[in-house]
Amino acid sequence: MRMNRDDIRAPARSIANVEFHHAGDESNEVGRRIARALLDRGHRAVHPPMGFPMEMDRFPDKAWVVSHKPIAVAAGLGSMGIHRNIIHPKFGNFILLGTVITDLMVEQGSALDFNPCIECKLCVAACPVGAISPEGAFDFSACYTHNYREFMGGFTDWVEQIADSDDAKGYRERVSDSESASMWQSLSFGANYKAAYCIAVCPAGEDVIGPFLTSRKAFVADVMKPLLEKVEPVYVVEGTDAEAHVQKRFPHKRVRRVRNGLRVRSIEALARGMPRTFQPGRAKDLAARYHFSFHGAEEVDLTVDIREQRITIESGLSGAADLHVMADSATWLGFLAKERSLLWAFVMRRVRVRGPLALLRRFGACFPS
Repeated sequence: MRMNRDDIRAPARSIANVEFHHAGDESNEVGRRIARALLDRGHRAVHPPMGFPMEMDRFPDKAWVVSHKPIAVAAGLGSMGIHRNIIHPKFGNFILLGTVITDLMVEQGSALDFNPCIECKLCVAACPVGAISPEGAFDFSACYTHNYREFMGGFTDWVEQIADSDDAKGYRERVSDSESASMWQSLSFGANYKAAYCIAVCPAGEDVIGPFLTSRKAFVADVMKPLLEKVEPVYVVEGTDAEAHVQKRFPHKRVRRVRNGLRVRSIEALARGMPRTFQPGRAKDLAARYHFSFHGAEEVDLTVDIREQRITIESGLSGAADLHVMADSATWLGFLAKERSLLWAFVMRRVRVRGPLALLRRFGACFPS
């Protein structure tokens, strides 16, 4: 479904969010009508939501029923830009996606033979938390913590701020009046994105690219500069690359240190999630191989290699480890959730290490939460 570009580009994000919500509702309605038409013709069909609601019993693991973006790519609707949004060759990335799943045999689509992304890097420059690197790497946790502050994990963090406050004064010291009102607004009218500037500034697409080609300077001044200059809170986890990025690139924006609510519930989920929360900037000068041997509720061996500010994870114990961590799986997950003391775990021998403890501290610094 096409969205109105000028709404998405508005510095007043209430305008952008109304457009996101209405286009999402429209996508769900169209999917519903298609599914009903298929049903009337004797075929089975379902239309998973465009976005929310999701299967929150799975959170923080994959809660969505279907991944719309790879389906759209396979169907030839567009290609993925470096900002991780689908770019339609005509309408650009100002679209929302819906999917209908059916037993009707349909003609197979074919992916585009080109990518509309022009790699202008405006999305790199516009992102307030530096989630998109010029080389195309993506910092999932930075984007999730800020842009989705009032969704999922950010909401649970807000609830915990309430629970941890002794009284109203204590709560107001933790959460400003405007933040409380913003959370109420999201609960009442639909969760609001804090940025989505990567979509707003993207000039790709036949219907979109004209002003950019006419004058890149004018396009940046008209579209991107109001977003860059906006004074606003930017939500980051303390000690992350995102925090450093905001302080250096956007000193006029207000850094708000929060927790992201990403508490893993299994070692399997931990292994999947580490690449998404790994902070390359915190891994400078670190070159080490880690072995993790988990026992108890989950029997899992992992090898984690960190070097040249990159992380690789593989099942099993391979190569010679610089540090070997042996831990009860439930205790380790409790430690990550800040529900268990690592010192207690060492004393009770629920966690043991072979190798320099300094390497364990360096490892933890790569995953601030």
